Amino acid sequence: MDKIEHIGIAVKDLAVSNALFEKLLGVPSYKTEEVASEGVRTSFFKSGPNKIELLEAINDESPIANFLDKKGEGVHHIAFAVGDLEKEIERLKQEGFKILPGFPKNGADNKIVAFLHPKETNGVLVELCQEASS
Repeated sequence: MDKIEHIGIAVKDLAVSNALFEKLLGVPSYKTEEVASEGVRTSFFKSGPNKIELLEAINDESPIANFLDKKGEGVHHIAFAVGDLEKEIERLKQEGFKILPGFPKNGADNKIVAFLHPKETNGVLVELCQEASS
């Protein structure tokens, strides 16, 4: 894993949270997008070399809706940048980690992503992400 790529924060209302983080970080969101396959709307902020992803559920079946119901707003995941997602998935499978959903898929911010089940990572949802080919 090369570096922390971003920290994902589940929020109830993206517009309200965008305003909060704009005040907090002193910069506007650089990108907002919807990932329909995940039932989520995202907004990204940069603070120096670091990125924050805000996640709002767009339907009741969204994993974010489930997270908000169980835990409320807060840190949802930590994402790590990897150079070769397929290779990293294979390495982690050999180490005994469960990959969600079992294969890479398209994510937000031009990334290909996969997740590690939080039951195997001390309760922290870990996202692996690789820049998608243009």
